[in-house]
Amino acid sequence: MGAAPPDFSYETAALGQGFAYVVGVDEVGRGPLAGPVTACAVRLDPGRIPKGLRDSKVLTSSQRERLYDEILAVAEVAIAHASVTEIDSLNILRASHLAMERAIGALGADHALIDGNLIPRGLTCRATPIVKGDALCLSIAAASIVAKVTRDRIMVDLAQQHPGYGWERNAGYPTPEHLEALLNLGVTAWHRRSFRPVYNILYQGVSVTC
Repeated sequence: MGAAPPDFSYETAALGQGFAYVVGVDEVGRGPLAGPVTACAVRLDPGRIPKGLRDSKVLTSSQRERLYDEILAVAEVAIAHASVTEIDSLNILRASHLAMERAIGALGADHALIDGNLIPRGLTCRATPIVKGDALCLSIAAASIVAKVTRDRIMVDLAQQHPGYGWERNAGYPTPEHLEALLNLGVTAWHRRSFRPVYNILYQGVSVTC
């Protein structure tokens, strides 16, 4: 049997503690060599939860697209990003937390359910970290889907401007195709210069390996 689907118990517990505006938060894009990191905060209506919400990583592309539309139709959603420049200046962990803070702040939540084991230090509301939250908590699962679809669409758009890197397929992750293109085509403005394969090409003349 597969794992149990995510449920609404974390949201119910927070609401039971007196919090009025509870959101689930997730981010996508820590691992890629190019593009922003994207976060999403979602406040679900318990009476209008789309069927089939799961961690975005276990869904097909068509399932994510369908659920993305359903989530935006019935929930309160905020999407935010941290730029490549912010990633390089802050580090990827802090930049991903900054994107989360921006998404949460845009909704004005008073309690955030955060995917992972860390609470972003810049939050102005209470928060609960949930390890593997996208597989356990419906609001975080919804956020993971919206963040994934949003960022994938950004990378498809960027792929039209910078063909050859395969971003429409690899979303900026260090696939063999992407690494080979880095060597042959060079570094774009959308590449993260603090990430080793990009840094090595720019500053050390060292070839990247898969």
